[in-house]
Amino acid sequence: MTDPTFAVYGHPPADLAEVADGAVQLSPLVPGSAALEDLDAGSLAGLTMLAPPGTLERRHALALGLRALAPGAPLTVLAPKDRGGSRLARELSGFGCRLDESARRHHRIVRTVRPDTPAGLDEAIADGAPQRLADLGLWTQAGIFSWNRIDPGTALLIETMPALSGRGADLGCGLGVLARAVLASPKVTGLALIDIDRRAVAAARRNVGDPRVTIAWGDARAADAVPDRLDFVVMNPPFHDGGAEDRALGQAFIRRAAAALRPGGTLWLTANAHLPYEATLAEVFREVTQRAAAHGYKIHEARK
Repeated sequence: MTDPTFAVYGHPPADLAEVADGAVQLSPLVPGSAALEDLDAGSLAGLTMLAPPGTLERRHALALGLRALAPGAPLTVLAPKDRGGSRLARELSGFGCRLDESARRHHRIVRTVRPDTPAGLDEAIADGAPQRLADLGLWTQAGIFSWNRIDPGTALLIETMPALSGRGADLGCGLGVLARAVLASPKVTGLALIDIDRRAVAAARRNVGDPRVTIAWGDARAADAVPDRLDFVVMNPPFHDGGAEDRALGQAFIRRAAAALRPGGTLWLTANAHLPYEATLAEVFREVTQRAAAHGYKIHEARK
């Protein structure tokens, strides 16, 4: 990116913050977006950011944004008060910014400009950068789902499901933990990994080095995102959107899995115990069996 331009990170509510026409999208959760970390220093003429909720992820994004902005360029950052918004002013002040803070609709909105010499950017960028966690033996990054631990639902699914065979897909693959377990079976001939988070896709590429695998950055709910006539699908589907619970996400994943499977193909699904996926499973599969329930999670096997 050579000419200064305007950018947006995420999808800020339109009534809370203005986004310049033609702004370049930078969120890693929007397939096809540009990578904030790849922008040249001083290349942005302005940035509006819906800040991420996690502290390491948020400070990383703020620091990258300040690095990419030209000195004196405007920065607007907002977040719900209970998902990082109450910390924005303190964090931006720590980077050397002078602030104008307001509150509206349970959000904190901070407007500032990029100082000539921001403080502490390198440290915040390094803290939130991709890293290999020795205790997991995996590459990861703050902001990815279950980035610094094995999710208990995934662990229960790995413990419960049998060795699989044929062609399959892992919808919402994350770091690749579930995929690595699936690929332990020599009867698996191919596995498509799909995730909407660019950082997860990058981590999975490093964690799952197997010639049977393809890895794609995309929305698993899209009709063209998943191969068809699969023998199996495995997944730990998301159920939050923008921090709020959205059960329709998991239901959409279930329908996409059913559409991708051949007749007789099998879905292995892990989910939090309170999520009401049974009706959707019964709607699109001919046979549904709960195979395990423990630690607040449940495992379903569904046959098309």
